[in-house]
Amino acid sequence: MNEIVNRKTRFQDLGLIDYKEAWDYQLGIFEKLVSIKTANRTNPEQIPTENLLLFCEHPHVFTLGKSGDKKNLLISKDNLDAIKASYYHINRGGDITYHGPGQIVGYPVIDLENFFTDIHKYMRLLEESVIQTLAAFDIKAGRIPGLTGVWLDGDEPKRARKICALGVKSSRWVMMHGFSFNINTDLRYFDYIVPCGIQDKAVTSLQKELGHPQDMEKVKAILKEKIAEQFGMELI
Repeated sequence: MNEIVNRKTRFQDLGLIDYKEAWDYQLGIFEKLVSIKTANRTNPEQIPTENLLLFCEHPHVFTLGKSGDKKNLLISKDNLDAIKASYYHINRGGDITYHGPGQIVGYPVIDLENFFTDIHKYMRLLEESVIQTLAAFDIKAGRIPGLTGVWLDGDEPKRARKICALGVKSSRWVMMHGFSFNINTDLRYFDYIVPCGIQDKAVTSLQKELGHPQDMEKVKAILKEKIAEQFGMELI
């Protein structure tokens, strides 16, 4: 663990932002944190690392993880313009997913050594934050063994549906990428992919489950507090 532990976490809502612009922004922070930690290995005066929790929404975009299968994009790249969508092959784990308006995309760019050193625990705490947020709307959510993300009716294979997907990248315990939580999402865009490479499971949103559009700011406020509680963050 770092000798200097910093649990202060700067929260920033980027609003609706182009995927590549947000990717470049978090990558810049990620690389800065990794370089600080590399220097700290030989620096007697340890430099503390910062933590950043980013929320945003993206215009329609499909992203494929480094180990994903390109065949899970069911629309040709030539036809992406017709549905006003873009596509990126990126450096996170996981397969293909969709981001779009009405979806909360969360990017914790943090030094995990400020909290603990366990990536499995990290993923489960992100899931738990979403599960507890859904509980605030009287929706019971959970997990499916062997699959990442947050699911409704996960114990009923024919009814199981995903409401939140996760995919991360790490280096020297610095994290980037994160999760996408469907709130008022246009679920028709998931028809253009095999979500997360899973063929027999549906996708849902908070709007679909409750039957009407939701207040995004209300959901964000609950979610960021649940994340802070799970990780012991001091949001600034």
